[in-house]
Amino acid sequence: MAKASGDAVEIPVGEHTVRISSPDRVYFPARGETKLDLVRYYLSVGDGIVNALRERPCMLHRFPTGVEGEKVHQKRLPAGAPPWMETVRVFFPRYSRTADELCVTELAHVIWAVQMSTVEFHPWNSRRADTERPDEWRIDLDPMPDCPFSRVQRVAHVVHEVLDELGAVGWPKTSGGHGIHVYVRIRPEHGFDEVRRAALAFAREVERRAPEDVTTEWWRRDRDPRALFVDYNQNARDHTIAAAYSVRGNPEGTVSAPIRWDEVDQVAPRDFTIATVPARYAELGDLHAGIDDAVFDIAPLLEWADRDEREGAAVPPHPDESG
Repeated sequence: MAKASGDAVEIPVGEHTVRISSPDRVYFPARGETKLDLVRYYLSVGDGIVNALRERPCMLHRFPTGVEGEKVHQKRLPAGAPPWMETVRVFFPRYSRTADELCVTELAHVIWAVQMSTVEFHPWNSRRADTERPDEWRIDLDPMPDCPFSRVQRVAHVVHEVLDELGAVGWPKTSGGHGIHVYVRIRPEHGFDEVRRAALAFAREVERRAPEDVTTEWWRRDRDPRALFVDYNQNARDHTIAAAYSVRGNPEGTVSAPIRWDEVDQVAPRDFTIATVPARYAELGDLHAGIDDAVFDIAPLLEWADRDEREGAAVPPHPDESG
C-alpha cells in the first residue's frame, strides 16, 4: 500500500497520492500509535468520514508533534495544499474577514489534512451550497463534571422518545469524550438563529421529561455539576463538534463513533478508539449512511419555541461568533 520515500511514505488515495512525512512519529502515547497509524485509521473508515464531512466547511484541530503537544485550531486550509484540495469561503462578520476552509468531497482531502497533522475534523452543520442555512440539527448531550455516563445513557433514551414522537430520525454517536451526540438531517430552509431556537425548544422538552437529569441553564455556574446539559448552542453559526468517525486528540485516540440506538446502554466512551473502530466498521459499515434519506421539517419545534416564549421562557443570549 505504501512506497518508501526517504523517511516519508507515499499513500495512493483514489486518483491522488499523498506523501506522509514523519510517519513514525508517535501521536497517541497510550498504545504508541503513529501518524501513519492515524492515516491507516482514516483509510479504514473512508466512506464514513467523507459522508460526515462532505461539502461542509471544516475546522481542523492539528497536533504537529502528537496529541500531547501543542493544539492548533485552524479554520483556513493549511499552506502548501495541492491544487486538487477543495475549500469553501466563509465570512465572519464580527471581524469582517473571510476564511477558505477545507471542504471535503473525497478521501484524499482527509488524508492530506492528516499529513498536515490534523487529528480532529470539526465540520459546520451547513454545506457549501448555502453555508448560512444548516441542514443538520445537532443534539449534544454534554455531561457536567460530576455527571455519570449512566445519566447520559438515560437521557439519550428520552431524546429518542421525543424524536420518535416528532417523526424525526436521530443518528446517535459517541462524542469521543464523555457524552453522546445525536444528529438529525433537516431541510436547509432556516438560518442558524432559527435552528438554535428549535434546538432549545427540543432541549426544554427533554428537560421537562427528565428534570432530575437534565439542565438547559445558560450560565455554566448555574448548572448542577451532576446534571447533563443539552447543549443547543452547538447549532449556532460557526460552532462545531467532532464529526462522526473523527479521532479525538487524547492519548488513547478515542473516536466519535456512530452507534445504534439499541447499543446505547452497553457502550462506554472508551470502547471506541483507532485500534477498535476499523474492525467494527469492516463488520457494520457506516451506521450513518442513510442520514441524508431521513429529512425532518423543524416547523413543530419552532412552534414549541413560540409557545415557550409566549409563556415567559427566557431567551438566552446569543453566543459570540468566533472568527
